[in-house]
Amino acid sequence: MAASSSAHSVDLSLALTMEPSTLTDWLVILPVAICITVGALLMLIRKHTVWHPIIAIPALVLLVVVDCLLVYAVSTQGPITMVAGRWLPPFGIAFSADLLGALFALAAGIAGLAGAIFALGDIRASGRRYGFYPFLLLLMAGVSGAFLTGDIFNLYVWFEVLLISSFGLLILGSSHEQLDGAMKYAVLNLIGTTLFLIAVAYTYAVFGTLNMADIAMRARAAPMLPTATIGALFVVAFGMKAAAFPVNFWLPASYHTPRTVVSGLFGGLLTKVGVYALLRVMVMILPADLESLGALVSISAFLTMVLAGLGAIAQHDIRRTVGYVVIVGIGNIFAGVAVGGISGLEGALVYALHSMILMTALYFIVGLAGKLAGGFSLNAIGGLYRSNPAFAGLSLAAFFAAAGLPPFSGFWPKALLVRATLGDGQWWLAFAILFAGFCTTIALGRVFLLAYWRPAAAAPAARVRLTLSESLPVVGLMALVVAFGVYPEPLLAIATRAIEGLLAPEAYFMSVFPGGAS
Repeated sequence: MAASSSAHSVDLSLALTMEPSTLTDWLVILPVAICITVGALLMLIRKHTVWHPIIAIPALVLLVVVDCLLVYAVSTQGPITMVAGRWLPPFGIAFSADLLGALFALAAGIAGLAGAIFALGDIRASGRRYGFYPFLLLLMAGVSGAFLTGDIFNLYVWFEVLLISSFGLLILGSSHEQLDGAMKYAVLNLIGTTLFLIAVAYTYAVFGTLNMADIAMRARAAPMLPTATIGALFVVAFGMKAAAFPVNFWLPASYHTPRTVVSGLFGGLLTKVGVYALLRVMVMILPADLESLGALVSISAFLTMVLAGLGAIAQHDIRRTVGYVVIVGIGNIFAGVAVGGISGLEGALVYALHSMILMTALYFIVGLAGKLAGGFSLNAIGGLYRSNPAFAGLSLAAFFAAAGLPPFSGFWPKALLVRATLGDGQWWLAFAILFAGFCTTIALGRVFLLAYWRPAAAAPAARVRLTLSESLPVVGLMALVVAFGVYPEPLLAIATRAIEGLLAPEAYFMSVFPGGAS
């Protein structure tokens, strides 16, 4: 018995870390801790809704500050890992932040803060009673957790957290249109989540671990392991989450149904979680499988861009038009992933970060346009330029940015992607990027001509004014879009470093296993 016990004992020097946690280490878990703690607090005082925004908005300001500090810490010190209970993987659960995860978390925090402020004018008292701000904080917890976890099963858990929170936000109001959209959203996302869980189970069966760094090291050490099925399941699951062809019809059928602030948060955040997961799992952990599935990703990217571009032109509801524009962006990102390498992945990352900010602003803008015009159908609205020229100018800037025109932030990732696809010999992807951009220009130009430039069919019953809480987030988000368009060098430089760390993740591995592989 003694011999058996000794044979199965664990070497604690390898299983535990005795290094004390620094203040910098705590930055990795603070984004999740802030959101969960404040979300739970708001649930406890759910009847006192007047306090919800008073507590939630400062908490999200703190979240953005912490995310900024995390980006700075990772950019200067390298990847940071914090493990639960000092147990190193595969025994303990790790939160790991590199530049990729920190940048996504920061962009998400900015969009979440903008949404919390915008909701002051968009969410009525009934929406607050039904839990808008608690759901928002829990959504941000799920998104932040997905970007910062170092464990692939916990990535699935954070997907579930944000999925449940998004259900609550989607049905606020309980109109027939919302419930119909929620059903489509729920069914497709639950299928994607199930495929993700199956892929995680296969991963554990093959590698015997769920830590991302551990899996990546074992995959590199034994390249002949049977991982093709795992890779295919991950690509399909994350493609469904990101709304890539052929499983993207749920997005334009559901994202236009909730309140404007919810549409903006969904358009800016949820699909990008799928994009991040694809980059993290398929580029860092299973790069060989991504290479073998490259043709599938290329075809999906091509059809996503072309069909979504044509779909945007065909819409009469301006909210559905924006839904197809979101899908066009996903196609652009998938094109960069299909090309791979530093140039393709840098274009994909910069486009994703740009899209998180711009799509949030764009949904806010079309929501405000519907409020000012009294509807969302291009057949019925008009005269927005005459009634509110400043808002029309802001809208036009957002439309230019979405089409990828200079001097806005959408131009640079599109230029990077076209150069990368042509350099890789995939000219059809370059054509699809340009064609989808042309379709987006036509679709949004049509929106501007009909909803803004064309005179209104009848004078409005009463003049509608935008509140400061509605205007300020849009102006702030668009200021970032313009700033990154005019002065893109810092973003491009840090994106290049993030992709280099993703393609050569030795520093990430060392942050998880300071003493070497498990």
